[in-house]
Amino acid sequence: QVYLVESGGGSVHAGGTLRLSCAASGITVSKYCMAWFRQAPGTGREGVARMHSVGISTYGEFVKGRCTISQDGAKATVYLQINSLTPEDTAMYYCAAGPSYMCYNSNYGSESFDIWGQGTQVTVSS
Repeated sequence: QVYLVESGGGSVHAGGTLRLSCAASGITVSKYCMAWFRQAPGTGREGVARMHSVGISTYGEFVKGRCTISQDGAKATVYLQINSLTPEDTAMYYCAAGPSYMCYNSNYGSESFDIWGQGTQVTVSS
């Protein structure tokens, strides 16, 4: 059985930092393109970051310079750390897994990923 479970969300003040975790079961995270997406109420799902263990990582323009995606293969866990949080970062954050080639082209959107977690809520207050 394949599933992803996110954790680490919560409520923080602007300027704070959160580290989200995505625990995977049934897949080897190092063999997949692992990604984080987010969705705020009334908006579509947008890509935050994605990575592959071969050394590829890409970030959405809105988080560049303040976000790091990483993984621990031994723990089958993918992490997303976001610094300098702003109220605009308030959203449900989802972990997703897809074929490796999706990490070579960030034009592959959320519809291309076929394994999803249930999401973890991040709320940033001013």
